[in-house]
Amino acid sequence: MSIETETRSDDLVQPFRIDPFALRGRLVRLGPTVDRILSQHDYPEPVAAILGEAIALAVVLAGALKYDGIFTLQTKSDGPVRLIVADVSTEGAVRGYAQYDSARLGDLTVRAGQSPSVPKLIGAGYIAFTVDQGEDTERYQGIVELVGASLAECAQHYFRQSEQIQAGIKLSAARSGPDGAWRAGGLMLQRVPPEGGTPVIADDVEDGWRRAMVLMSSATPAELVDPELPPRRLLFRLFHEEQVRVFRTHALEARCRCSRERIARILRSFPAEDIEDMGKDEVTTVTCEFCNTRYDFAPEEFVPAASA
Repeated sequence: MSIETETRSDDLVQPFRIDPFALRGRLVRLGPTVDRILSQHDYPEPVAAILGEAIALAVVLAGALKYDGIFTLQTKSDGPVRLIVADVSTEGAVRGYAQYDSARLGDLTVRAGQSPSVPKLIGAGYIAFTVDQGEDTERYQGIVELVGASLAECAQHYFRQSEQIQAGIKLSAARSGPDGAWRAGGLMLQRVPPEGGTPVIADDVEDGWRRAMVLMSSATPAELVDPELPPRRLLFRLFHEEQVRVFRTHALEARCRCSRERIARILRSFPAEDIEDMGKDEVTTVTCEFCNTRYDFAPEEFVPAASA
């Protein structure tokens, strides 16, 4: 494996393979992208940390799929953080937000080097993964109960229960670097059928899988978000004895899909009674939950002329 430093070492997905054991993986690095998303809202530190991990998880899972559209991760639960939504498009546009009860958060904290606790922050509920490829295609959605101490464990439970795929996942989100900006990272390994008809001994594949999981577990949370540790160098440190191969990276950026025109169309689609009620106000204000952008509309922008 070459460890040549790429010009871009942040906001990317780095695909890789460990061919002798039919393993496929992705390393996700989020810098300015996740910092921008988290900084658009005044989230308490524990909420920002678990949302950062959710965004990294959405990106690392989306990288495992072949689709043209939007991949969405969502948790809905009864804990202090009652809702998390993170999505990523095939073009690499990433966004996310969380809804939480500040009173119920209390003095909950996240220890340095540890993932946020799902039972304490999110509570009981479900995690859903949705692939939406547009109006003319059928949406795919997988839903499973939240089972695990961390989001990574919940995702692994989903793969075991719903997809019957062996996968290992590590996530991290923390403030890092000299400026203390938010960063996030994710690492995923999964078993895939061997390619090319190469004879593979079952015991060797099983031993290779177990060894790869041990090596992956040696990646620390700090390494996953370290701005001074390029992604390829981290993969080389972890898997240099396993004949790891890396491929072209995919760029990511924080970009919301909201727009004034899109929200105006939504307002015009409301029932006539609701539109009439809103039209009584001089200004109707809509704030995007993802990017926190505020849009002000006068009644004539969405009330039909006959009703204005």
